[in-house]
Amino acid sequence: MLAVLVIGVNSVLWGGVGLLRFVDERLARWRRRRRGAVDPPAQRLTTSDVAVLMAAHDEELVIAHSLAAITELVPAGNVHVVSDFSGDATAELARVAGVQVLETATNVGKAGALQQGIDHFGLAGRFGAVLVLDADTQLDPAYFDVALPMFDDPRVAAVAGCAETRWNPAEVGFRGAVVVAHRQRVYTLTQRLLKYGQTWRGVNATHIVPGFASMYRAAVLEQIEVNPSGLVIEDFNMTFELHAKQLGRVAFSTRARAYTQDPSHYGDYVRQTSRWALGLWQTLRRHRPRRGVFALMLTVLIAELLTSSVLFVVLPLVVLLLGAVELAGAVGVDTAAQVADAVDDHVGLVPLLLAVVLPDYLLTCAVALVERRPRYLYLGLFFLAMRVTDAVIALRTLPRAWRTPSNGQWVSPTRRAMVPDGSRVLAPEGFGTTV
Repeated sequence: MLAVLVIGVNSVLWGGVGLLRFVDERLARWRRRRRGAVDPPAQRLTTSDVAVLMAAHDEELVIAHSLAAITELVPAGNVHVVSDFSGDATAELARVAGVQVLETATNVGKAGALQQGIDHFGLAGRFGAVLVLDADTQLDPAYFDVALPMFDDPRVAAVAGCAETRWNPAEVGFRGAVVVAHRQRVYTLTQRLLKYGQTWRGVNATHIVPGFASMYRAAVLEQIEVNPSGLVIEDFNMTFELHAKQLGRVAFSTRARAYTQDPSHYGDYVRQTSRWALGLWQTLRRHRPRRGVFALMLTVLIAELLTSSVLFVVLPLVVLLLGAVELAGAVGVDTAAQVADAVDDHVGLVPLLLAVVLPDYLLTCAVALVERRPRYLYLGLFFLAMRVTDAVIALRTLPRAWRTPSNGQWVSPTRRAMVPDGSRVLAPEGFGTTV
């Protein structure tokens, strides 16, 4: 039971669906090769039809490099930056890059900045699709080759980007490597074991189109309430709006990759993760559940999130208690020995650790294999502490969603300066495999 909680019921269920999708797509590709080349639809979207919308707040360390990367893929005139009351050179650097720039009069938050950008530049009426891109993010050169054909299906309302975090062990240090590698492990597992299956044709069950590098059909974006009051982040709400208003399905491919910069400082990680967790709870508060596959998936997801969070919060306390009891019993304290015998009838320290540590570490080994990063094998020894952190954050932010409204104002994590190296994209070291 503990092993299932650690690995996740959703991971097992949607991982199985993802395996069926994988086989189905390989068979479809084989059938297409047998039929020969097929010309693309005459109305297929191109990069000229894509508007890029970037909300940025004090991002001078990273925005110039990100804009240089995106303007190699789309015309600079298609890129629109909304500087959300920045106090640094964010807006000036965007103008130097030759893109469209809007500065907000006050700090309105990311959702408010996106909404102002959509309205001010008239994006919904001028373009076929809108890419929402974070200021610290660069697209893989093949992103549009993978993502734009998904809009050939008129039922597709949005294409979710596949997140990969960019980090260098020498740059972030050992503690920073644990923090960033844990986040990348979360990305790898959730995208391949959950989202890949949840976005198979006809399923449409994913609960988030991440706001770091995802595309929306422009006509659909016009029908989404991007900036409702009281929410701290926008991407959960925008995804729930797609489902609630039945605007279309979400498409996803692990090959539509984008490289982002995640926090390497523990405090920044806690603040960012708290913001994301609070955003999920606030969105659940705002959107009433409806019948369907999405609602069923969401119910199982939330139930699992709560039970696993309680497990990982209680786990350290139980381990300390069992360790203390066994130690006291070993040195001859009669009462402690009796307690230890009684506890051993139900659970022992070693079986408990094996039931939690072993399956969690096997997941880390799988990620190390997929990403071809052997260092995960020793960094993974410290991931349980990060999972305890995530559990505390999930439970701590839950009551805040009903107790305190948010104004959406934001402060980005501490950025690591990007140094151009002559390549279009600084891909993560050792990354190159796909599912």
